[in-house]
Amino acid sequence: MSTQIAIRTGTIYPPVQVRSVPSIPNLACDGAIDAEALDQTMQLMGATMVYSRNSEIFGENEPADYLYKVVSGCARTYKILSDRRRQIGGFYLPGDIFGLEFADEHTLSAEAIADTKVLVIKRRALNALAGRDASVSRQLFALSNRELRQMQKRVLLLIKSAQERVASFLLEMAERMSVGNAIELPMSRQDIADYLGLTIETVSRTLTSLECAAAIEVPTSRRIVLRNRSALRRLNG
Repeated sequence: MSTQIAIRTGTIYPPVQVRSVPSIPNLACDGAIDAEALDQTMQLMGATMVYSRNSEIFGENEPADYLYKVVSGCARTYKILSDRRRQIGGFYLPGDIFGLEFADEHTLSAEAIADTKVLVIKRRALNALAGRDASVSRQLFALSNRELRQMQKRVLLLIKSAQERVASFLLEMAERMSVGNAIELPMSRQDIADYLGLTIETVSRTLTSLECAAAIEVPTSRRIVLRNRSALRRLNG
């Protein structure tokens, strides 16, 4: 039977059908993970949703019933601290999966940074599939490991200097976006500041400092050109 989910569109929550899986592609003939076949299976299991800029995808403490894969656009996870400051947990680009939790509730909230298309997959259905297919189980385990590694990297990042944090962020974005030396950042300076645990003024000053050192070029607030990756890597440690 098909299952219904409620997807936020402003303050409206229209029900959307999530398709059941008529057949499961052969994910791994030799025990290896076939990413294309897994993606096909996720397409069959899920539904594609569109979220407008700054709209909420899920909230903190809500049931973690679904996984989310970015098709286009960009999403951020975040937490509002007791003093009302915002701490961004991560940015998710096309191809990234988020919403993977180690408990039954979301520990962070998630929003679309720009108009974003997301594939929404029922967590229970994926877990059931993982119980039948070892390759899917390994893929989910790999996703969990990736989230854990990201958490560990975040802890180390937040003890670095402002220059080290910004350099690390730029190198990370360049690697994840695979666009050569020019990066078109979907997130704002405030987003970057809240991700790195800095003020927006510190982020702007640090970018200017790196530009003066000929490590980067900043044609616009969202476009960064990496001029000297070696210098950025030395700062990154």
